[in-house]
Amino acid sequence: MKILFGIQGTGNGHISRAREIVPLLQQYGEVDLLVSGTEAEVSLSQPLKYRFHGFSFVFGKNGGVDNWATFKIMNLRQLWKDMHNIPLNQYDLIINDFEPVSAWACRLQKVPSVSLSHQCSFVSKNTPRPSKWNYAEWLFKYYSPTTHHIGFHFERYDDFIHTPVIRSDIRNMVTSNLGHYTVYLPAYNDKTLIKHLKETNAEWHIFSKRTKTAYREGTVNVFPINNEAFNNSLASCAGLLTGGGFEGPAEALFLGKKVLMIPMRGQYEQQCNALSASKLGVEVVHTINHDFVGRINNWLADDRRIPVDFPDETAQIVDNMVKTYARQ
Repeated sequence: MKILFGIQGTGNGHISRAREIVPLLQQYGEVDLLVSGTEAEVSLSQPLKYRFHGFSFVFGKNGGVDNWATFKIMNLRQLWKDMHNIPLNQYDLIINDFEPVSAWACRLQKVPSVSLSHQCSFVSKNTPRPSKWNYAEWLFKYYSPTTHHIGFHFERYDDFIHTPVIRSDIRNMVTSNLGHYTVYLPAYNDKTLIKHLKETNAEWHIFSKRTKTAYREGTVNVFPINNEAFNNSLASCAGLLTGGGFEGPAEALFLGKKVLMIPMRGQYEQQCNALSASKLGVEVVHTINHDFVGRINNWLADDRRIPVDFPDETAQIVDNMVKTYARQ
C-alpha cells in the first residue's frame, strides 16, 4: 500500500501530532510525506517527499497575525501550480492534516481524501464556537477540503471526533513541580512578555521563536525553541501559559498542569479553542493590558487542576482509517 500524508507546516501542533502518527502509518505500507507552510520550529524525523510553500499566516508581535507579512509571503501562482503537479493516482490512501496543497489537488483531480486533524472537528455544528458568525468558518470548510473526516478536540462533540493525540514521549513523561511556569506565546514580542511577567513572584521559562541564545531578566528565563527543552520544562512546571492552540494545552492538561490561554486576536480557530477549553475550566485571557498582571497573579494563586480523560486511541484510529478508506 502507498500512502500520502499532507501536513500543515504553520505552527508546531500539526508536525508534533504527525511525529506520533507517521510510524503507525508505516506499519501499513510506504508513506510519502508532504508539508506546506512556513512557521513551524519542529520537524519530522522522516524525510519529506514534497515540500511546498503553501498558504500560511505569519505570527505578529502584539498578539495577532502580521497581515502585511502574511500578504508578502503569499505566492498564489505557485500554489496553483503545486496543486496540479502532485501525482495522486499512485496512492491508495491520501490523508490530510489541514494542508491545502494536497487537499485541493485531490479536489481538482476528484480523488478521495481523509482529514485527520483538529480543524476538521469544526465540520460538526456541535463543536463550540463564539455565538457571532465569523468569515473564518469558510476557512474551516474550504482551506483544505476533503471527502472524509476524523477530528480531534478537547471533548467528543460528535461521533467522528476523538480526544487529543498525546505523543508517546508526553504520555511516558515522569512529571514533577519545580515551581516554574512554561510559556509559549509566539504572537507576542519577548519584551512585552518579560515586562509583565517579571512583575510577578513566579519563575518563568519563555520559549521564543525570536531568540537564538538563552538569557535571563529577573525571574524570567528566555530560551530558543527546542522540542526536548520545552518538553522537559513542561514536565517539571507548575503550569503552562500559552496561546489558543490545541495540542499544547491538551498535553499540559494531560500532564496535570494548570493552563492559562491567550488566544491570538483575529485568529478565529484560537478563539474557538479557548472557548472549548474554558468550558473545561481553563482560564482564558483575551489581551495583555493594564490588568494582565493581576489576572496572572490570580491564576498563580489558584491551585485547581482540571481532570481530563485522553485515552491512548491513536493506533486504533489509524487502523480503522486505513481499513475504511484505503483503496482496495
